[in-house]
Amino acid sequence: MNKPTILIIEDEKNIGNYMETIVTSNGYKAVCAANGVSGLSMCTSHRPDLILLDLGLPDIDGMEVLERIRGFSAVPVIVISARTQEKEKVEALDAGADDYITKPFGSEELMARIRTAMRHSVQTVQIANSLIYCCDGLKIDFEKRLVTLDGQNVHLTQIEYKLVSLLARNAGRVLTYDCILKEIWGPFADTDNQILRVNMANIRRKLEKNPAEPHYIFTEIGVGYRMREN
Repeated sequence: MNKPTILIIEDEKNIGNYMETIVTSNGYKAVCAANGVSGLSMCTSHRPDLILLDLGLPDIDGMEVLERIRGFSAVPVIVISARTQEKEKVEALDAGADDYITKPFGSEELMARIRTAMRHSVQTVQIANSLIYCCDGLKIDFEKRLVTLDGQNVHLTQIEYKLVSLLARNAGRVLTYDCILKEIWGPFADTDNQILRVNMANIRRKLEKNPAEPHYIFTEIGVGYRMREN
């Protein structure tokens, strides 16, 4: 049986070795690159199932490496960085990263993020093929544009349905405020999040038993929203 391959692009040898040990002990095959150029080369030659990408590389900035990867591949990418600002996190997610971990991190957190990113990668295909999202009583039929909760129809406005549908098709993945605004209201949408927050509050009132403690749609503070996985 072929083990899933994880490409680790990290210039700090001790951190690279640490991640390699974690993933190999959890049943994955690890390949390592110490800079952006060799990382991009190994991405095409090894065709990894997931990439762990450090942003602070010695030759090419990690953001540029991410953008180049997204030019030819949809492989799940988890950005790993010492940069803690929300702005950096948002930029990485907007550039196509599936997730973001800040150093230092533990083995359990790393493996949980890897499993989620892998699952999301498979789910995206499954949701696209099945045209239905189901999770704990919430069902979204994309073809019929129908939302039901515990078998009861949920009336959503056109914008509310577009928002729920977008999040459900990307279940498990954080979508940034900017990404959602552009997708729903177009490329020239006002970057003010107020219209998004108002619509999301209305959606939660209709879907959540307790909107203050959401079960389906989670807020990633300062970054965006994430829909619960199927």
